Amino acid sequence: MKAQADRSAPSDWVIRSAMPGGVERIEAWFGGHGYDPHRHDTYSIGRTLAGVQSFHYKGALRHGVPGNTLVLHPDEVHDGMAGTDMGFRYRMAYIDPGLIQNVLGGEPLPFIAGGLSCDPRLYSASEAFVQALDHPLETLEAQDALYDLAMALRAVGGKPRGRKRLDYRAAERARAFIMEHLHLGITLEMLEQASGRERWSLSRDFRALYGTSPYRFVTLRRLDCFRRLIVDGFTLVDAALAAGFHDQSHMTRHFTRTYGVPPLRWLERLRPAR
Repeated sequence: MKAQADRSAPSDWVIRSAMPGGVERIEAWFGGHGYDPHRHDTYSIGRTLAGVQSFHYKGALRHGVPGNTLVLHPDEVHDGMAGTDMGFRYRMAYIDPGLIQNVLGGEPLPFIAGGLSCDPRLYSASEAFVQALDHPLETLEAQDALYDLAMALRAVGGKPRGRKRLDYRAAERARAFIMEHLHLGITLEMLEQASGRERWSLSRDFRALYGTSPYRFVTLRRLDCFRRLIVDGFTLVDAALAAGFHDQSHMTRHFTRTYGVPPLRWLERLRPAR
């Protein structure tokens, strides 16, 4: 686990652990405003530990409290703030939809209405990912937990009806091509050739299976690279260029839309694990 000391806002803090294989876990505390509206391309699954965790989601203001499970769908806009003057503490796991697809095998991603659930199946299935960060997950433990989580999401969210048949194999070939060629200026034509699937059908399937568009997927993978580099001490300019962005301002626009804060603010909030 790598982290950066919080230098500018000691009242707000984030501890972060990026696991190999597509799961990022955090624990955080905010006294008031947490994040501006933003969207990830992962499932955001978490638990409020203390206080009231308020957020706008799907046109309404929601309130997470201890005992609920937060389940935000990939690429859905949300923000974050304290619901009372007491602040709030929470843990969250950001889970790559590709890991869920490894279990579901080509079904549309399950959607949990409202972003909050009191269902005990989801509460139990998410437990492994929202336990204290000083408990690193063993590989088999994480794999078992991903299976349980995928099954709970499917059971609670239900299976969408009326969806045209999706070509999971083609979408996965496109996804693998992206991961291997992030240094290139990837186009739909390239993905069509790599996947063997007509480009617009592929784009539709990619969204249903992985929760975001091919372009957003590329951008988020470059932001993942950028975050690793700045945590390791790279300057914003050098990290942005190394991650594949045109310049620092190009990266900053995408970063803020994705994480709800500018890069330096994100970095300043990180603090070492206890």
